[in-house]
Amino acid sequence: MPKVTYHLPDGTTRQIDVDPGETIMNASLRNNLPGIVAECGGSCACATCHVHLPQEHAHHFAEPTDEEADLIAYLDAADDDSRLSCQLVIGNSDDEIHVRVADSR
Repeated sequence: MPKVTYHLPDGTTRQIDVDPGETIMNASLRNNLPGIVAECGGSCACATCHVHLPQEHAHHFAEPTDEEADLIAYLDAADDDSRLSCQLVIGNSDDEIHVRVADSR
């Protein structure tokens, strides 16, 4: 089963088993992790599920859509690793994936 390690804004980490086909956002919400607000419920409309995905884990996911890239462009804390966790669908790999939850304070 795939595992996602969330590096939270307070410096702690949480590792979660994630079902293939689930998004990184949904797994976070299902486990009540802080930091991923997901105001739009995962419809790629609000950017409140912003995470930083290290380049070494990016190959597990599709490239950002134009819609996702446009939302990320408006984020103050955006960088080259920025993604919206609602768009990161877990595949069948047993690899461990790491994401850093953006600090929304």
